[in-house]
Amino acid sequence: MSKRPAKLQGTPWLSPYLTVKDADAAIDFYQRAFGFEKRFAMPGPDGKTGHVEMVWREAMIMFGPEHTKDECAYKAPVTTGVASPVGLYVYCEDVDALYARAVAAGAKVVSAPVDQFYGDRQCTLEDPDGHRWFFATNVADFDPSKAPG
Repeated sequence: MSKRPAKLQGTPWLSPYLTVKDADAAIDFYQRAFGFEKRFAMPGPDGKTGHVEMVWREAMIMFGPEHTKDECAYKAPVTTGVASPVGLYVYCEDVDALYARAVAAGAKVVSAPVDQFYGDRQCTLEDPDGHRWFFATNVADFDPSKAPG
């Protein structure tokens, strides 16, 4: 009997799973704003999109719509009114271009691109469901002498 692999082939070892209000709207937003591509979508019991996998380079996010099935209620941060304690940090080729694209697509600006002491030029955006995204382009080597004390 052969042993099954530890993970599904072609799937990253870590894939965040987000809860969104409307999976189809989230697909559209992540494509237009961040450049993610839909890898897979599956309908739920109600016929609406119930599970989505989107990829960007070797990264993958998965998400599904809010629901109160089972023992847990899954709600997007925008629904609960509580900021998500998790942020997604994504490296990109040109953070300024991605920032402009995302804002034009409806992303909420938390902070515009700025050079950080650790060598990344980074911005912070919030998607329509309230998830925080940090996009960065490495522009310099980290200089520990510039770290805040």
